[in-house]
Amino acid sequence: MPVIVEFPHIAARDLEGRDVRLPDAFAGKRNVVIVAFRRKHQALVDSWVPWLEALATQDRDLCFYELPAIGRVWAPVRPMIDGGMAAAIKDPVVLQRTLTIYGDVNRLTRPLGIVNRATIALIVVDAHGTVRWSGDGGFNESTSQEIQAALDEI
Repeated sequence: MPVIVEFPHIAARDLEGRDVRLPDAFAGKRNVVIVAFRRKHQALVDSWVPWLEALATQDRDLCFYELPAIGRVWAPVRPMIDGGMAAAIKDPVVLQRTLTIYGDVNRLTRPLGIVNRATIALIVVDAHGTVRWSGDGGFNESTSQEIQAALDEI
């Protein structure tokens, strides 16, 4: 019997400054969550955005989120970091789907079984907070097909 993994209950804040609780803030029946651990990961995150945006325009029950997971050492300068990201992004849709997490990153990675922080993590989460698929890395056709298959099963 497969192990059921639940997305951990964790505090986050969108780039418009609203505090949210995960996974409750995931608004879709189907959700794709991209977790980035380093600033340089933004290019990997961006490699998924066109495909996910196209998918979301065809499927109104699909939402996707970007989760920068930032260590607790940076928490005191959160307003500056989040403010810098928000100033660079400006688009309200992107600001609302970017949910920053500060603190012990292990509170996120351990329950999700993420062992590789050298790249981004990709997670498909249903409306109940159950993880239905996970993987990692920048966009590629094979991984996009796996994500699509996981979404189709929800």
